[in-house]
Amino acid sequence: MAEHWVAREWGSPDGWRLESVDVAAPDAGELTIRVHAAGVNPADAKHVATARAGVELPVPIGYEVSGVVTAVGAGTEIVTGPVAVGDEVIAFRVRGGYASELTVPAQKVLRKPSALSHAEAANLLLAGTTAAAMLHAVGARRGETLLLHAASGAVGVSVLQQAAVQGIRIIGTASRARFDEVRRFGGIPVEYGDGMLTSRVREAMARAGVGSIDAALDAAGTSEATETSIALVPDRRRIVTIVAPGSAAEHGFLASSGSDPETARYRDGARIRLVEAAERCELVVPVSHEFPLAQAPQALALLAHGHPGGKIALIP
Repeated sequence: MAEHWVAREWGSPDGWRLESVDVAAPDAGELTIRVHAAGVNPADAKHVATARAGVELPVPIGYEVSGVVTAVGAGTEIVTGPVAVGDEVIAFRVRGGYASELTVPAQKVLRKPSALSHAEAANLLLAGTTAAAMLHAVGARRGETLLLHAASGAVGVSVLQQAAVQGIRIIGTASRARFDEVRRFGGIPVEYGDGMLTSRVREAMARAGVGSIDAALDAAGTSEATETSIALVPDRRRIVTIVAPGSAAEHGFLASSGSDPETARYRDGARIRLVEAAERCELVVPVSHEFPLAQAPQALALLAHGHPGGKIALIP
């Protein structure tokens, strides 16, 4: 028997249940993973907060895991090639990752980068593919300078690292307490909040010898992020948000969502590149907290109401 978290009613994580479950043996094209760590993401709670079209209760919780293969269906290979019992793997966009063991489709599984711990690897792909899709959406190119809102968050930190490898300069907004994190990954930090953000970004541009901002990426969703992006980027087709689709529709810039089929296909295509980058130590995943699997609601509370300072992992 394994344990997994499920939502049997719509609402907050306080209403979820940790239940025992029999794990199905894998068929062809499937494999079973003993979970060593599950990634914790805002979407885990958001997607069961209210009723959603096409989704029926109960809903197993969790989208990404890292662990060890315990069974393989006949003739099965994963995205990165052959797989065997005992291999360390990661799985992304699965159903029910908050678990001690689960059986998943092989097309959702890749080898685990050896440079990452299980807690780090379990948090690699949701933030990483989101960041890659944002850079792709605005057509970011080597030598350009981008404005990144919420640069010290999970998606922001991945954007910083991916941009650095591509030769793209980032001016990133963050709280002053998180400036060192932005600098650690090659960004130029600017403090958000209290108004005058556009002026502070222009001052940072002047100090860095930057003449213009080529594109803007919004992972914050605030009105000042929208206003500053519009003020500094002439072409609104080169502004993208992952958190403010209403503002995007109102002002005529882009919104990126994993529920969009084209974006989902791009994110799936980015998975191998991200695994390879992590293997080369070009992409790291700062993890600030690890919680026992049984404390999933507490982990989500920290994510929702605090500033964890890095990713969070659940450990079965």
